Amino acid sequence: MTYDVIIIGAGITGAMTAYKLARCKLRTLVLEKGSDIASGATRANSAIVHAGYDAVPGTLKGKLGVDGSRQVGEIARRLNVPYKNCGSFVCAFDEKDEEHIKMLYDRGVANGVPDMRIIRGEKLFEMEPNLSRACTAALYAPSAGIVCPWTLATAVSEVASLNGADFVFNFAVSGVSENADGSLTVTDGKTGYSARYVVNAAGVGADKIVEGDIWPEGEDKPVRINPRRGEYVLLDSEMGGIARHTLFVCPSEKGKGILVSPTAHGNIIVGPNANEVSDPDDTSVTPEGIAEISAGARKIMPDINLRTAITQFAGVRPTPVCRSKDYCIVRSKKFPSRLLHAAGIESPGLASSPAVADYVVGILGEMGLELIPDPDFRDERPPVRRFKEMSDEEKRLAIASDPAWGRIICRCETITEGEIIDAIRRPLGARDLDGVKRRVRAGMGRCQGGFCSPRVTAILARELGADMYDITKKGPGSEILMRPSK
Repeated sequence: MTYDVIIIGAGITGAMTAYKLARCKLRTLVLEKGSDIASGATRANSAIVHAGYDAVPGTLKGKLGVDGSRQVGEIARRLNVPYKNCGSFVCAFDEKDEEHIKMLYDRGVANGVPDMRIIRGEKLFEMEPNLSRACTAALYAPSAGIVCPWTLATAVSEVASLNGADFVFNFAVSGVSENADGSLTVTDGKTGYSARYVVNAAGVGADKIVEGDIWPEGEDKPVRINPRRGEYVLLDSEMGGIARHTLFVCPSEKGKGILVSPTAHGNIIVGPNANEVSDPDDTSVTPEGIAEISAGARKIMPDINLRTAITQFAGVRPTPVCRSKDYCIVRSKKFPSRLLHAAGIESPGLASSPAVADYVVGILGEMGLELIPDPDFRDERPPVRRFKEMSDEEKRLAIASDPAWGRIICRCETITEGEIIDAIRRPLGARDLDGVKRRVRAGMGRCQGGFCSPRVTAILARELGADMYDITKKGPGSEILMRPSK
């Protein structure tokens, strides 16, 4: 079978593109290197829905950020994805910083960011009581928010799947070739899938799909994607009220700078730094990196208690090496009528993702893809029930219908066996420990899975009809249990 569209990558860009294409009468296939949706940068980032003031006006980042930010909130509410419209501050600590936030304000106005204002004096500390008293002013963007990024990617993928899209995991693309009929075949060296059009949304590996092929207008050489690692610290939910908004220091060339922010689940996240690495899979955390982001956090909030950390982690973002420093959404040089690159989608890629997907779909239409609306499209997914959020009566009814809803598996996050079973049985359901963790948060709490992982492993084995020795943390090569030697 030849698909209409193959999307390489099931991060937020690929997932959102599949979601947008699902509105049309198309056969779509998503190929993902990892074992699950959101296996790369989407699973390890700041989770900020940026307002859109940072991007240079006229760039794709500038054009797509504000609309994308608005759409993320709408999609999250419609598909029951954790999201909060908390607003953000960019904090100034001296005259140079104040000049910078004025520049960001002007950019924001040009980009159409709503309701921004620069705040000074006691009003700052009324809105953020724990903010450093050294802060002299802040750019306030009330339209900014926070979201659960992997739940967002999973939710839109579920909708795409229910509307006919296919997903294949553990498929590391090694090449793209043209067929006699003009279609393209995408292969991992063993298996190939064909489509009339291909979208390259492979994140940090996007420049390797077809070497030297990402060449936007105005560039004198092909774009290269540099892996840039950002380290984070996640604080326990007991610190959840210390920051009411997302708090940034002034950004630099490497990114938006270190932040202190609430998360959509009630924790506090601190980070990231930004360091280029040679290995796109290098998600190591270093003492030097943690010291750097700790110092940045204390600049914003001197009394923050970093000893309440429950985990440290790192993500690798796809940074384009090009003059524009913009998203590289451009037709292939080798297959200009069939392959579209959606590369270099770094921050604010999460916030921009719905608008990026709209832009990608629009270009596919210009390339000849027929975008006929599907009257049977349903923009919904199976209901998501979270035991922790239920009323006492709802809990009673859930347990009466199925006793599994009364068995707490993850005590830190109050996650029941019923929720874990649902996560496994859902469309594109969990197949490993990290898949369960990202869908229902079993293992996300203080003990980081120390108590619940064995029970989750057993539930996975039972529900999948698998041997417990075959259950993995995140796909082949990460088995939880070692088979006894014979």
